[in-house]
Amino acid sequence: MANIVEMTAERREEGGKGAARRLRKAGRVPGVIYGGGEAPEMIHVSFVDLLKQVNTGTFESTLVDLDVDGKKVRAIPRDVQLDPVRDFPIHVDFLRVGKGTRIAVEVPVEYINEEASPGLKRGGALNVVRHEVELYVDAENIPEKIVADLSGLEIGDVLHISDVQLPEGAEPVIHDRDFTLVTITGRAAETVEGEEAESEEGEGEEEA
Repeated sequence: MANIVEMTAERREEGGKGAARRLRKAGRVPGVIYGGGEAPEMIHVSFVDLLKQVNTGTFESTLVDLDVDGKKVRAIPRDVQLDPVRDFPIHVDFLRVGKGTRIAVEVPVEYINEEASPGLKRGGALNVVRHEVELYVDAENIPEKIVADLSGLEIGDVLHISDVQLPEGAEPVIHDRDFTLVTITGRAAETVEGEEAESEEGEGEEEA
């Protein structure tokens, strides 16, 4: 079961910029709930509660049980608009979800067993291409993370999405290529090239 947070919300009757400004002055953030075969519903939520969730960094991949004037609605945040100057939330969109609903979410990648990578032991560097991967998943079963094992990786090796085990029922949104998650880079190739260059320069000097 995916992590679920609870938030309270109230219906709002007025739309438009003027009404939104009045709500924000009162410590509320306007929003909308849409999808699920129902008409969109205008709401507003507590600025403090919303900011707390946004600051977790995982809000848009977290299920939310919204209590809208006593009616429970399960949804997932789809868009949080931020003030361009103060970086505070000024509007939030929620997508209704039900049993069997599949959605696209960003899931963080955890890289483990760095100490078991010969390439890293020899001074290689971990070049992370993707810290998150967008997956299609069941809304009721959003994974917390993907685990990528670095054991055995040498300098020059590449770990692709096909090299990790995805949670049951999950599939990458990008499906037309085996994209890279991480590479092991290092100085080994540079050192060999440098030695060859020095050797060639030395031979040139001797011939001269």
